[in-house]
Amino acid sequence: MDSHPLSLTVLGSATPYPGPDNPCSGYLVSGGGTRVWMDAGTGTLGPLQRYVGLGELDAVWISHLHADHSADLLTAYYGLLFADVERAAPLPLFGPPGIADRLAGFLTNGAARSPVESAFAVHELHDGHRARIGALALTSSAVAHGMPAFAVRVEAGGRSLVYSGDTAPCTALTALAEGCDLLLCEAESAGRPSPDEGGHLHHTPEEAGTTAAAARAGRLVVTHVGRGLTPDEAVSRASAHYAGPVDHAAPGTVFTLAGPA
Repeated sequence: MDSHPLSLTVLGSATPYPGPDNPCSGYLVSGGGTRVWMDAGTGTLGPLQRYVGLGELDAVWISHLHADHSADLLTAYYGLLFADVERAAPLPLFGPPGIADRLAGFLTNGAARSPVESAFAVHELHDGHRARIGALALTSSAVAHGMPAFAVRVEAGGRSLVYSGDTAPCTALTALAEGCDLLLCEAESAGRPSPDEGGHLHHTPEEAGTTAAAARAGRLVVTHVGRGLTPDEAVSRASAHYAGPVDHAAPGTVFTLAGPA
């Protein structure tokens, strides 16, 4: 048995603002001793530190620049530069084009631009972007969210998980998730599925189930469930369109993908 299997820890899954016990979108992906903070939504830096400090984190990956997926980068910046965090080099940050200037725009309060690159080693994503971070292989694909947005496939030890980010159903996500062991898919939209992909910019629970089935994913975890739904409702509605196991990304939940026998 792999002593460092690929695992997904839910830091938060709320949208569009945190609840009293649930931060916005944020996850810790670990494998082979490597740890990546995947989306840094409002409030996720706090629970992240139950598992790993900013000084020991290997990288950050950001799906898109809506605040409920990226706002805690601002507080992480202060932690990295002006507190008790010690690193030999800036923290690698993978995100959409323009992420460094967007952060600087929030942080700068004067004529001089805030030194974002002193805290983060910025790598801009593009469709088909590939990166090796320690034991983890990451492949990012552009998805349909009306702005630069990405999904990611993480592979380690013969196992794989895919995170949709925020997106309407699209062929890019289905292709990226093909045969994955776990699909973490947003289900923010409470409405019924639209007959065309451009009808809205999020999955419904039914569409999350349909995407998981089309991709032949081994397991579906619905996340980012809209406030018009309960987690149980989202799971039930997704299950009607996908025959495999379906779970909700409740904060604090750990999903472990053991390596091949």
